[in-house]
Amino acid sequence: MKIYFAGSITGGRDSAHVYPLLIDALQRHGTVLTEHVGDQALDGAGETVLDAEAIFTRDVDWVDEADVLIAEVTTPSLGVGYEIGRAEAKGKRILALFDRRAERKLSAMVRGNRGVTTVQYASASEAVSAIDAFLTEVSS
Repeated sequence: MKIYFAGSITGGRDSAHVYPLLIDALQRHGTVLTEHVGDQALDGAGETVLDAEAIFTRDVDWVDEADVLIAEVTTPSLGVGYEIGRAEAKGKRILALFDRRAERKLSAMVRGNRGVTTVQYASASEAVSAIDAFLTEVSS
């Protein structure tokens, strides 16, 4: 299974501490095309090796190639929203994870979308359990 993991980079790295744990869980189910999102050296400046057009082209190709998209959506990100929309348009299964301890609310555009499975979590272990359950269901 090919998995696209979406998480905020230039929109803010407030949730980045949980990304490596989520990516580790995803790797037990398949190939994570975007494991670089969990790189703790990345900051809000984003990737510096590629220009914006190259990042866009690469990421759109990866969304199209992926079997599923898993997004950590606690930190709002225009890019993650775009990736979710593209994955939905391509008929991909989508899981959105939101830390319910956050001071902000999850956008109704994600919460109200029946094409997105949304799980609110209060610990990394809850998020990992949600990933395992979602990907087990998708695989069966």
